[in-house]
Order: sequence, then structure tokens, then C-alpha cells
Amino acid sequence: MTKSEGAMSMEAKRVRAILLASLIIGTLLLTVFPVDPQMSTEVMFDDEVTQQRKADIVGGESGASLVLRVTHDDSTSLMFPISRVQTLLEIEREAMAGTNPDTSWHTNSITLDRIQTPFTLWDTAFESRNRSLSEADGWSDVLQPLMEEGWCGKNATSAESSAFESSLLLLPNDADLGVACPSMPGQYAHQPPTSNELLWMVWIGENQSNTNWSELEVWADKLSESTEYTFEAVGVNMLFAKSKELAVTELKAVMIPLALLLCLALCIGLRDPLLAGATLGSAGLVIGAEMGILSMFGYTFSVVDGIAVPIIMGVAVDGAFWYCRSSHSVEAVRKMLFVAMLTTIAAVSLAFFSPIRVQRSLALVMVIGIFLDWLVTRYLLEQFFVARRKDLATVSTVSKALNQPAFGVLWPALLLLLAAIAFASPGGVEVLDVEQFLPADDPAIQELRQMEDEYILASSTDTWILLEIDGDSTTDYDAVIEFQTQLSNHPSIIALDTGLSQSKLMVGIPVSTTINATIDSVFESSSIDSLLVKDSRLQSNQETYAVVIVTYLDGQNTDAALAFNDDVRSLLEEMQLTGNIGGNLAVGAEAATSFDESRVTQIFGAGIAVFLVAMYVLRSPQKALRIAVGTVAVGAAVDGLASTFGGRGVGSAPAVLLGMGFAADYLSHSSSSDHRPTSSDHAARWWSAFSSMSVFLLIAFTTFPPASETGRLLSVSILCSVVLATALSLYQTSSDEEE
Repeated sequence: MTKSEGAMSMEAKRVRAILLASLIIGTLLLTVFPVDPQMSTEVMFDDEVTQQRKADIVGGESGASLVLRVTHDDSTSLMFPISRVQTLLEIEREAMAGTNPDTSWHTNSITLDRIQTPFTLWDTAFESRNRSLSEADGWSDVLQPLMEEGWCGKNATSAESSAFESSLLLLPNDADLGVACPSMPGQYAHQPPTSNELLWMVWIGENQSNTNWSELEVWADKLSESTEYTFEAVGVNMLFAKSKELAVTELKAVMIPLALLLCLALCIGLRDPLLAGATLGSAGLVIGAEMGILSMFGYTFSVVDGIAVPIIMGVAVDGAFWYCRSSHSVEAVRKMLFVAMLTTIAAVSLAFFSPIRVQRSLALVMVIGIFLDWLVTRYLLEQFFVARRKDLATVSTVSKALNQPAFGVLWPALLLLLAAIAFASPGGVEVLDVEQFLPADDPAIQELRQMEDEYILASSTDTWILLEIDGDSTTDYDAVIEFQTQLSNHPSIIALDTGLSQSKLMVGIPVSTTINATIDSVFESSSIDSLLVKDSRLQSNQETYAVVIVTYLDGQNTDAALAFNDDVRSLLEEMQLTGNIGGNLAVGAEAATSFDESRVTQIFGAGIAVFLVAMYVLRSPQKALRIAVGTVAVGAAVDGLASTFGGRGVGSAPAVLLGMGFAADYLSHSSSSDHRPTSSDHAARWWSAFSSMSVFLLIAFTTFPPASETGRLLSVSILCSVVLATALSLYQTSSDEEE
């Protein structure tokens, strides 16, 4: 060994030592910065209005709004006798004050910010008429003398208006409203609102990130055990909490079988347990180091990011088979794996332009993992692979070159078949909502649908319109009043029929008769009568820069929500106002529509990115074009199959792009080969594909929908990719011989 070779060897050892130490340290960081995956609308998509509102609103809540359903243990009325109402009022007060250990909030890690119940607002409404619900011996004490107009009349106090709103939203649709609105058919002022159940709105985790919503369920169980009432955590946010629990539980349960299955496939394919162990161990280090380092920097993982774990493990096996089973030289394998890594990342990186945040997050985790897989294979494991390859050579038979030009027609035939699958598939994308994260037959989804039938609050969705204004401007105040007046006529906003008139479920800005009124001056002398917000100003450094208007839309009518968004933007433009729209349905529907419109462009964009990368590395337009065309064909076909496998959803776009990445990977191997394919080359390709596919086939049998969908799509992607890559290798052989 020459002096220069010795120096290079020492440098290589130093690089391997640094890389190994970095991976180990990164993995150990998980003990200090454990990963706590989240599942909420904030990690699903970007809602700028909600982020601004929670950060800067004056009279609202920055915590998470959750819902408790309350019933009596004997399933009878909550309002009779009146002592039941008073008991629930006392439970609410004790919970906020923390005076009773049996009913107080149970943890210091998350704050209990506010509880809003109909009984509290009823008590306040009666107090506005100098009557006391808390001290009454019977309902006649607060209902007499008779209030003929009830709480929905034109002479109602602001407290009574709030009580009326709470009765509509927090009581079932079939409840008797009684004094809440006597003008409605069959309702009477001498009767209280009556129902066997009602809802509590609970805000927890103010100014806290990564709030664990399942804590509400723990508290609800505590209340149920210590009282004669049953408290049940319900609503969309609790479904997110359940989906998180499902994803984490399944990921933990599947990891050991997944590792054993992958180890078995590697042992059979590589014929060497040491190689299998080293490959599997390196994948574990890559995953641990990536999670540890990202967690140290405060990165918020979503539960969907957990899908990247088996993906990274599946990608890690590539190098082992090409180094140890193929007939290529070490230099050729290096080039092949480098091209494959770049083209795979180029394809997956298109997800960074997705309008859906959770898809961008998953793409980031996958890209980092794919790069680290290549880095470890190239600089940490290559020497070990090469050494074991020499050992294997002594017991392996020599591969014979395959020379079957007739198989060259498979390449164009398969491209046509994949194109036909893509063109035959239906269009459309599912709206991004919580139901995409739970099995379709989950009882919680059925319960949510039942609630939507029973409660206006559950069947409606709040849409927030942010208007940028100057709080001290009279002109801006007049413009906001005119805007909300015109907006109130929109047919998509839910209307309530009180018997005498129809009122829209909309929370706007108080109307003032004062001359030269401004936003700030109006809110200094009044507040909004609403469950969700009392002061809708947004302030920075105590200066008002915006206000929000809340409207309630039908939560099941996506088309109406999209039409509402378009009309609001048109009205903003017409009135020369600057603003934005937020809310789960408003943003989720637009994100799904935007994704549907851009998914074809995204697939072709990934193909162009793959072509440019392959062209730069291979210096061959013809080979780069073949890789790109095959990649697009696989992506389009898998996107089409996604609609057949249950609809294009939150997991389909990253799966399609990663499927294109696998296609680019395998096609790059075929195109960058320096000789005709041999049986060893085919074995390396197919064993690599089989090992990866075994991982995704196992994932396909999980019940967490994004994971199972990704598993199915990637299994199909790998199968299509390896068949297409084999056909390309034979096609290129045939073409080269003809030349």
C-alpha cells in the first residue's frame, strides 16, 4: 500500500467513525427529546386565519375547543327537578376553581381555560331580570312573572340573547326550547328548555402547543365516577385524539413483525445473516438519528409522519443487494445508487409544493431518511458489503448474460398498459377531514354522524373571515358594518327560524348609532353575545389591525363552502377590503380542490425533475428520458389506482410521488448499467423489490387509513417499477445490439 493510499484509508475510517458516532448520538437524543406525534387540523393544513386568531384575538380563546356530552345516569331530563341544574352549575364552578378534588381538573401539564355551558348562560340571563337560578326552589321562581317574548324577542337583554344561542347550539335539535324562544311553534314562556342531554364546550391548553386532547377524556371519566351524571368526550377533536392513539399503537405493534419479516427477506435474498443484520441495523440508526435530531430542533411530527418509518426501512435494502448480489463493479454500483438517490428525492420533493401541510411534512421526513440511507450505505457499509461479496463469490455460480431481444417489446407495451390505467381512472379528491384518519366502520365515526343529526353545533362548521382594518378608523368601521350586512344575506350561512323572523348563525361586529364610531370605540362600550368570541379584534402591541367575523355553514356541504369562499373573496374585492378566510371546512375543501387540480401537474413536474437530475448525472438525454417517461407512467397509474383503492386522500399524494421515486430508482439502475443485464443483476433488482414490498404489504394490513393506503399503493408501485425496470434493461440490450 502506497503512502497516499494509506492516507486515504485513514481518512475513510475517520469519516466512517464520525458518521457512526453522529447516528448514535442522534438516536440517543430521543431519550432527551422524545417524539410526541400530533394529530389536529393545525398539522393537516395551513390555516393562517386560525393561527392569527389564536395568537392575537382580544376576546377569544387560543386553546383547543372540545366538547363534553352530559346525561343523567338514569337517562331522564337534566332540567327536572331544578336541583339537577343547580348541581351541574356547582360542578362547573368547582372544576374551574379546583375546590373539589373529585371534580377538579386532574393534570398540571395542560390548563383548563374555560367551560361554557347552557346553564351558566341561563343563570346570567335570569340575573339580568333580577332572578336567580342558583337559589330557586323551583322553575316558577325564575319563570314568573311571565317573560312573554322569552330570550329571542327584540327586547331581550344581551345575556338573554346569549342564553338563546346556547340553547340552540348546546341542546339537541328535538329539545323543547320553552322560554328560550316562545315564538317558535309549540314552545311556551312558562316552561324551561327541556332535554335529556346537552353539551359542554371546554377550552384547554391556552397558548400551549401539542395539546393532548385525550386528557379531556380522562377528566370526563373522573366526573362520571364521582357524580350522578355521565360525561362523555365527543366531537371532531376527540376523533383526532383517537386517530393519534390508533396510529401510535399500530406503529408500535407492527415494528417487531416488520423487522422480523424484513430480516427474513434479507437473509434469504442476501444469503448472509451478517449482511441482513447490518442492513437492518443501519436502517434503525437512520430512523432514530433523524427523529432525534428533528425533535431536538423542535420539529412537530404528525402521526402521518410515522408512515415514513417503514418507508425508510424499505429503501435501505437497495444498496445491500446491488453491492452483494449484482455483477456490477463497485464503481458502477456507486453511480447507480447515487443516481437512484437523486432521482428518488427529486420525485418525492414535489410534495413540498402540496397545499396540504401534512403531505409536505411526510415528504420532508422521507427525503431526509432517503438521503441518510444512501449516506450510510455509501460511506459506512460499502466496505463491509464488498468484503462479504467476496466471501459470497466463492459459493456462488457465475451468472450468464441474458440475451433475449424479443423481450424488448415489453417496455413499450407496459408503458401503454400503465397509461391506460391512468386514463381509465375517475377523478376527484376526498375533502381533508378527520374521517380519513379512522376506519370507515369505527364506532366513533358513527357516533359523530349521529351527533351531526342531533345538534346544530355538530352539524355546522365555523368559518372565520379576517378583515384587515385600522381600529381607530371611522371609514373602516363603516366598511366592516356594510360588509357583514351584505354577507348576512348569503344562502350558505345557516338560518334559524324563531317563528317571527329568520336569523343567520353569524357573529359580527356590534352596530353602533354613535357618530364617528370606530372598531375600538364600539368594543370599549359593548361586547359580542357569542359562545365563541366576546371581542373579535386582533391586536399587536395593543393596536387593532384586524377583526374576525364568524359564520356557521353546513358541515356536510363542501360545494356550498367552496361557493361561500368564492363569494366572500368577490365581496372583499368589490368593497376594496383586504382579508382572508379560515376554518376547517373552508381551508380543507380548498386544499383538496387545489390538490385535485394540481395532482397531474405534480406528477409531470416530478417527471421533469427526474429527467433533469438523470440528465445531469448520466449525461445521456436518451437514458434520462426513458427514466422520466417510466417514472411518470408509474406515477399516473398509481394515482389512478388510488381512486380505486378507496379514493385519493391525505396519504395518496406522497405515496404516488414515492412510488415514482421507486420507479426512478429501479429505472436508474437499468439505465446506468455498464453492461448487459445478467441473472445476478436481475436477482439483485427483484430481491431488493421483494424485500421492500414485504414491508409495505404488511403495512397494507393495518387499520390506520393513511398507513394502509400507503402500504397498498407502494406495494403496487414497487411491483410496477421492478417489472418496468426489468423490461427497460431488456429493451436497452435489444436497442444496443441493433445499433
